[in-house]
Amino acid sequence: MTKFFQLLASGAALGAVYALVCLGFVVIYRATGVINFAQAGIVVLGAFLVYNATQIWGLPFWPGLILSLVFGALLGVIIERLILRRMIGQPVYAVILVTVGLLLLVEPVVTEVWENPPTSLENPWGLSKITIGEVNINQGDVATVILAAVILTGFFLFFRYTKYGVAMRATAVDQEAARMQGINVNGIVALSWAIAGVVAVLAGTMLSANAGPATGLQFAGIAIIALKALPAMVLGGLDSPLGAVVGGLIIGIAEVMTSGYYADFAPDWLKPGFASVMPWIVMLVVLFVRPYGLFGTRQVRRV
Repeated sequence: MTKFFQLLASGAALGAVYALVCLGFVVIYRATGVINFAQAGIVVLGAFLVYNATQIWGLPFWPGLILSLVFGALLGVIIERLILRRMIGQPVYAVILVTVGLLLLVEPVVTEVWENPPTSLENPWGLSKITIGEVNINQGDVATVILAAVILTGFFLFFRYTKYGVAMRATAVDQEAARMQGINVNGIVALSWAIAGVVAVLAGTMLSANAGPATGLQFAGIAIIALKALPAMVLGGLDSPLGAVVGGLIIGIAEVMTSGYYADFAPDWLKPGFASVMPWIVMLVVLFVRPYGLFGTRQVRRV
């Protein structure tokens, strides 16, 4: 049972990272109905922005993180204003392809600006472990889970009790109806991109500061983790912040459990890389039962 709880803790930390990335996907989808693949690229840029602020400019971690969050929000607004707003009225698949193109642009930008980054950010949470019984949990993993919980609570309060949150929910339902009610739809969409940028910087920071799966400052590692949040988003429901967190936790725990136990149950025909496939298998199994995800809004079309 010690191994089980150790893997459960690691899976929850990985799931919390997935949840942070998913929240960025969800907030864009709620406002525009578009799956924003560029979110994975913003996660990568967020990690390198924090690295630039803290290790090149010499700022302490927390001021550097706050400055990077501001840059992340501005980046989201700039992408929406200069690129995606010009796509209004175009087919959804065309907008999605534009976000894919933005993702592909990130790697040459990162490698050109930051040629020789270190292996990871300075860990602000320390390297010590918290011991519960015989289970050792990294402080960074605990920080990741707590951060995801705080952000989820903030999303719930924002969408439920603020006028901007209500306006964003109305915009997600019907943009034309929202305009007729006096809602500034363009401003709400820009706000959703700003929020997605902030969440992306937080997720990239956790990944590159030896928390969760500890990818370090490696473009490929961060981007792969960010894209693997997609099955968590689909599993939880494309338009549900709660679903993003629940889906992220389920996918993270399933992946880590598979990695930890495959050698005990199927060492001859399962390879270590099978753990990376498990998120997609879990997603498919759940979608067979609930096509709109665990918490997604069911759409009924009259024929």
